Amino acid sequence: MTRTCRVGDIEIGSDRPLTIIAGPCVLESVELALEVGRTVGAACRDLGLSFIFKASFDKANRTSIGSARGPGLEAGLAHLAEVRDALGVPVTTDVHAPEQCGQVAEVVDLLQIPAFLCRQTDLLLAAGRAAAAHARAVNIKKGQFLSPEEMRGPVNKLAEAGCTNTMLTERGTFFGYHRLVNDFIGLGDLMELDVEGGAPPVCFDATHSTQLPGSGSQTGGRPERAPLLARAATASGVQALFIECHPDPANAASDGATQQPLDAVPGLLRQIAAIRGASVTGQPS
Repeated sequence: MTRTCRVGDIEIGSDRPLTIIAGPCVLESVELALEVGRTVGAACRDLGLSFIFKASFDKANRTSIGSARGPGLEAGLAHLAEVRDALGVPVTTDVHAPEQCGQVAEVVDLLQIPAFLCRQTDLLLAAGRAAAAHARAVNIKKGQFLSPEEMRGPVNKLAEAGCTNTMLTERGTFFGYHRLVNDFIGLGDLMELDVEGGAPPVCFDATHSTQLPGSGSQTGGRPERAPLLARAATASGVQALFIECHPDPANAASDGATQQPLDAVPGLLRQIAAIRGASVTGQPS
């Protein structure tokens, strides 16, 4: 049995339209965020896909201490609120510390737990309580170091905090040095996670899955493989896809090595919608 997750007006689940979570890695400016959001949002509307805008106000786990991190909490939330109002879509962002969760939940529809922090009890409890208090949802990214079955713990911690409006994101598993691997058997296991109330919906992160961690002073990547992974994950039956995109990835403030060029995203979404329509009865084609 699979539960659903409500994010704003969007319901994410096996018998719902595929949801696209997309945007630049980090908030650079309101203008860039709106450019990305309008492009992806228009494509999603045309294809019958749901859309949640994504961007981070702080990238707290950059490889180098000198790397750009974003505008910070106060300015970042103001930017996200402006984007949310202008586009009329739900928004999501990362939370890194328990004390951020209440303030973020006042603005953001979906609180995201970063993969490296997915076992942090205090953060999960704070996010769960804030989400429950503000009728929000929580997305937990599966740690690169965890098996699918080990994600029961984070899901159960959120439930203890009063939040069952949750989803999970797969973003690759460490395989030796400098490589993430996507285990599609494990993805199936994650989609069938045995937790009370049913397995949460699963999102597949097509861009972070192409990272080559520790490959230099900046994380490397194989962005040309993200479309392949997105198509494969869609065919496998995931309920959402996560795609970071930017008008000029080479000059993006963060994750330039893995983000997709914005002008390529509508074409990719057309492929994804066709696969979804062919593989899931009643979904858009």
